[in-house]
Order: sequence, then C-alpha cells, then structure tokens
Amino acid sequence: MDIQWFPGHMAKTRRLIGENLKLVDCVIELLDARIPLSSRNPEIDSLVGQKPRLVLMNKADLADERENRRWVKAFQEKGQSVLLISSTNGKGYDRIVPAVKELLKEKIERDKAKGLVNRPIKLMIVGVPNVGKSSFINRFAKKGALAKTGDRPGVTKGKQWIRLQNGFELLDTPGILWPKFDDQDTARKLAYTGAIRDEILDMVELAWNLLDDLKVRYPKELGERYKITDFETLRGDEILEMICRRRGFIVSGGELDLDRGAAVLLDEFRSTKIGRITLEIPE
Repeated sequence: MDIQWFPGHMAKTRRLIGENLKLVDCVIELLDARIPLSSRNPEIDSLVGQKPRLVLMNKADLADERENRRWVKAFQEKGQSVLLISSTNGKGYDRIVPAVKELLKEKIERDKAKGLVNRPIKLMIVGVPNVGKSSFINRFAKKGALAKTGDRPGVTKGKQWIRLQNGFELLDTPGILWPKFDDQDTARKLAYTGAIRDEILDMVELAWNLLDDLKVRYPKELGERYKITDFETLRGDEILEMICRRRGFIVSGGELDLDRGAAVLLDEFRSTKIGRITLEIPE
C-alpha cells in the first residue's frame, strides 16, 4: 500500500504562512503526542524562523505517560517550550497562557515601557490536518468568552481573528499546514491515528502494519486485549487472523471477516482500549 494524501497546495500554504506570521507574536504548534515526529510538519522550523513558538503535544491522554515525559524532556533539551495537553478533557490548558507570556516576557516589557499596557497578544495555531486544531481552538476560545473580530487588512480572505477576554487573539487558520510524507512509515502512523481519511486506505493492510508495530512496542497490552499469546514470531496478517477467530468475525462460508477485524483493531487503538500507546520515541 502506497499512501499519498496531500490536502492543500504546498506553495500556496507557504505563502499564507509567510503573510500571517507578520501579524502574530507567537506560534502555537500542535502535535499528536502519540506520533510527535510524524505529526510535525517537516518544514515548520524554516517557515516559523525565529518567531517565538510553543509546542503543544495534544492528545496526551491517549499516549504512553512514560513516553510523554521523555518527549517533553527531548524538546526541552533542544531549547523548545513544550506542554502536554488534552483537548478532550482540558488538561494542561491552564498552563498555556503563562507559558506564552513567559516566551514573550521581553516583548511585553518593551511594550509596557512604551505605554502599550493593554496590547493584545496575537497567536497563530498551526498543525497538520486532524491533529486536533479545531478542538483546541474551540476549547481555548471558550475559556476566554470569544468574540470574532472579523477580517483584518493584510489577512488572507477567510481567516478569522478570535478575541479572548484574557488579552489574547487567535488567528484561526484551518488547514494551513499539510502532512508531508518523506516515507511510508510517516504516512502509516498518520493513518493509524486517523489523520488520513480511512476511505482512501486499505484498512486490512493498515491493520497488519499496526499489529507489526504493536507486537514490538506493546506486546503485553496487545496480548491482554485480544487474549493471544506466543505471537512474537507471527506476522501482522497472522495476528489479525487470530483476532478474528477469537472475536468470531466470520462470514458465510466460514471465511474470516478481515475487514471487520481491521476496523475494530483501528477503532480500539484510537480509543485507547488496547492501552495508552506512543508509536515514536525520542532519538
């Protein structure tokens, strides 16, 4: 299976980011905590440049707690500000405003010296599709009783500023970044987490690949969930067949219903029924 899915146009996206960066004080980069590398736009560093940036590892409640801590340490060792958050339960949101103000501490002091004491802090939210950007914006905005301020001069048509009571303004830029697949490993991980539409995928083959990953990284959780043992030497397709037999996924004629088995596996992975899983570890 060769996964290729490129929403948006790369050149247009670069231009939009360049235009909007001039209008904001800080960039918030949203990642999926289960796949911090694969959910990160490979060109974000060059696009953002020296603009202050806060990395938010979203969906931290779905990821391995131990690996969450390791990833936070890895980002901090590179000098990057990072927080673990969950847009589902709001965990970590209370730390976002203080973190942004700390990043912009010198700028805020300069503004105060110029008499600009109530100047709003402007943020841009970026992230690959389906990393949870809309959910983040909705929850973060509600905490500030949002009021849309409308288009501003110089902002690309369709972009919307959202003003919060806490002195922040968000630039809502849906779909401004794109997933770039340098290799199929990145594409598969994005597909596992639902960042790519299931309709364009071979779900059975995707399930085989996921099982190959899980049997190496999380064999205990995999075995306990599906009540299987001694699967370490088996391929992903063989493990999926075992799961189908255990769950009774059989169609007329006695054939295994691999499509149903694959759908259940992906759903249970995404909903943490297998466990809190992180598919990438820091180098």
